[in-house]
Amino acid sequence: MAGLFISFEGIDGSGKSTQARLLAAALRDTEREVVLTREPGGSPGAEEIRRLVLEGDPARWSAETEILLFTAARRDHLERTIRPALARGAVVITDRFADSTRIYQGMTRGDLRGTVDRLHDLMIGVEPDLTFLVDIDPDVGLARAHARHGTEMRFEDMGREMQVGMRAAFLKLAAQPRFRVIDGTPAPDVVAARVLGLALESLGP
Repeated sequence: MAGLFISFEGIDGSGKSTQARLLAAALRDTEREVVLTREPGGSPGAEEIRRLVLEGDPARWSAETEILLFTAARRDHLERTIRPALARGAVVITDRFADSTRIYQGMTRGDLRGTVDRLHDLMIGVEPDLTFLVDIDPDVGLARAHARHGTEMRFEDMGREMQVGMRAAFLKLAAQPRFRVIDGTPAPDVVAARVLGLALESLGP
């Protein structure tokens, strides 16, 4: 049985990580093998890169350097986690994938989308079968993100204007057929029910 590759995308504080976890739990209840992973990260080498790109001063890296770092992390993630799981028929659910790089590095600090896509075609060459974009107002998202008091706040610290731009860019990207745009405002269980229904449609019997 072929696996299914699902990604969750959205601005910071959208609730996508929560929804990825809830979907993984719901699908495991149907006796499917589910691999829940994240980006940057999802493999030992990629987790090391995660610390480099998500912590520290907002100006620590240029957008160009970030593209290279994220692509390196994604390649390791693909080789060591995603492809093996799909090959054995598992459902792979990732909290972020290449769409985040297209938005965060490709469209918010200069027009680098072409660079992102060329590197993606060369080194990754894979898109999810289904992508959930959890959409939320940037002010709500930032408030949620800051309430977590975490250490991985480098992109949140770039400010509201960047979050507004990213939301618009994500919604534009979501015109692709693999996307399902989900309102992230309701209670998590309400959002999760909508996500599960759409995921089951894609999985089939």
